[in-house]
Amino acid sequence: MAMILLVEDDRIITAALTRALTDAGHVVRPVGQAAQALKIVTQERPDLVILDLGLPDIDGTDALRMMRTVSDVPVIVATARRSEADIIALLSAGADDYVTKPFSGGHILARISAVLRRARTTIEQQPNAITVGELVIKPRQRRVELRGEPLQLTRREFDVLAYLAERVGQVISRRELMNQVWQQARIGEEQTIDVHISWLRRKLGETAAKPCYLHTVRGVGVMMVDPQ
Repeated sequence: MAMILLVEDDRIITAALTRALTDAGHVVRPVGQAAQALKIVTQERPDLVILDLGLPDIDGTDALRMMRTVSDVPVIVATARRSEADIIALLSAGADDYVTKPFSGGHILARISAVLRRARTTIEQQPNAITVGELVIKPRQRRVELRGEPLQLTRREFDVLAYLAERVGQVISRRELMNQVWQQARIGEEQTIDVHISWLRRKLGETAAKPCYLHTVRGVGVMMVDPQ
């Protein structure tokens, strides 16, 4: 059983999905606006979010990006958009999975089970803490401290940093980061990785010209090193 936040403004769809999810043993919290959803994500910490993109107050993709700045809750996007570019944009914005409308109750239940299973397996496999120099990463709590002070990272920033920290001294290619962190075989642009590395450097107090933890290997990828 999971507590599922259902963000959908269509009452008919909300009623049908709520019934299907409840019959499957889940607890459903339905809301019709993105602003409500963001408040619940931060205060009630649901196990999973089903997010419709056609919301009346905030565009669903923008809502997803905002959600990712405050939570790593698994998100399944419900969308009528079918183009590859749209799907790539959704996954890059932080969606864990997506379903295209119309979809059956059985379909969404199968997707929910798969996403929750991956999330739980990931947590169980994570170490308690990773220490690199004065940097301490706590994957299970999704917390990072530098010299004892907490760092405020987005979900993707944390995932990239943790992945690199688990592989200190190894050069990690952009393709590997995209495959393992974004869980996409291809993205079409390497700028996404570069931007996140740049943001991380800023928060770590370093630059590409004067790296401390994150070193770029030109033409290959990026490597985390222990400065001590």
